[in-house]
Amino acid sequence: MRGSGLLVVDKPAGWTSHDVVGRVRRLAGTKRVGHAGTLDPMATGVLVLGIEKATRLLGHLTLHDKRYDGTIRLGATTTTDDAEGEVVSAADASGVTEDAVRAAAALLVGEQDQVPPAVSAISVDGVRSYARVRRGEDVVMAPRRVVVHAFDVLAVRGADIDVSVHCGAGTYVRALARDLGAALGVGGHLTALRRTASGPYALPAPTLDDLERDGVAAHLVPIADAARAAFPSLVVDADVARQVANGVRIAAGDVPEAPFGVYDEAGALLALAEVRADGRLAYLAVLG
Repeated sequence: MRGSGLLVVDKPAGWTSHDVVGRVRRLAGTKRVGHAGTLDPMATGVLVLGIEKATRLLGHLTLHDKRYDGTIRLGATTTTDDAEGEVVSAADASGVTEDAVRAAAALLVGEQDQVPPAVSAISVDGVRSYARVRRGEDVVMAPRRVVVHAFDVLAVRGADIDVSVHCGAGTYVRALARDLGAALGVGGHLTALRRTASGPYALPAPTLDDLERDGVAAHLVPIADAARAAFPSLVVDADVARQVANGVRIAAGDVPEAPFGVYDEAGALLALAEVRADGRLAYLAVLG
């Protein structure tokens, strides 16, 4: 199978995103496979993969909002801010009321500076922070500006809090769990996480077993359709299409919000583009 397109996979628990990429490379018969946004091994759900030419869209797809369902356990903080880490402090959470949980969650909605977990894939001086932690280094993470559109409490089951999160790119739900516990004065960590959507791509999605049984091609979203779902579209005539395919920076007229897909009249995706200050198209990826 050598087709280009996106593949939305329901990642199983216990697999790294790299593990999933490796399996799909084998099933698709190509090394040109990548993913748009890492999921922790503990997490399940939507992992967007690009195959062949579609790998060139992945960096732009990572910028889309994400949606998650998860469970937070109050009363303990861990080294990783989730259940895979070691407990570093514990407290009695039995006195925390549902009203207090909901009020604390509401304060974590909006644009904010979030300190990422030290055990994460963020590079610190060119080295992944999780690698520094594993070497025994004391890693201090710089806060990053993120946005949380919604942090809804679905149920309070004793110390376990079921939540639904809609957030912008770069937001760590593990950090939200940590910060919710800190705000309540008892600590907290994430015990379950399922990504339900990444941009326009959502559950249900095929599992790795489905791909093994059906083949990757049966679930591949053609690159033009995948880009059309994720970005605004600009259709150009045959003469302009030839210029775009050759990377000619044509003058822009009335164009959509960037980035946008440029298509020929037959519906083929030619490029992902934006408009620069000189009024001409600049190509983020030429695909035609």
